[in-house]
Amino acid sequence: QAHLVESGGGSVQAGGSLRLSCAGFGSTVNYVAWFRQAPGKEREGVACIYSPGGYSYYPDSVKGRFTISQDNGKNTVFLQMDSLKPEDTAMYYCAADKRIGDRFDGGAYKLWGQGTQVTVSS
Repeated sequence: QAHLVESGGGSVQAGGSLRLSCAGFGSTVNYVAWFRQAPGKEREGVACIYSPGGYSYYPDSVKGRFTISQDNGKNTVFLQMDSLKPEDTAMYYCAADKRIGDRFDGGAYKLWGQGTQVTVSS
């Protein structure tokens, strides 16, 4: 059951940028993360933010290219994706929860969105 709403996906050429948005998680969550899944591949966490402190976390695969942030009201979380590569092509999902274990384990999150498609062409 999806509670979150993602937007901002689309098609870009390699080297381009996209900004994804995630809303609908309310004020009770502490962690908001972005995951992606490409056809035939496992789901991968690409960014996580600890909302109360604004701390952000990234795997090496996107570090330096992706930036997760939140608006001042902490009602919307963004994923700025720069220097996009064809291998970044995937469905991107927003996930949120109050308490989690491994921040990049999708099983740790109870709230999910429907996903938004990102396609990067070479």
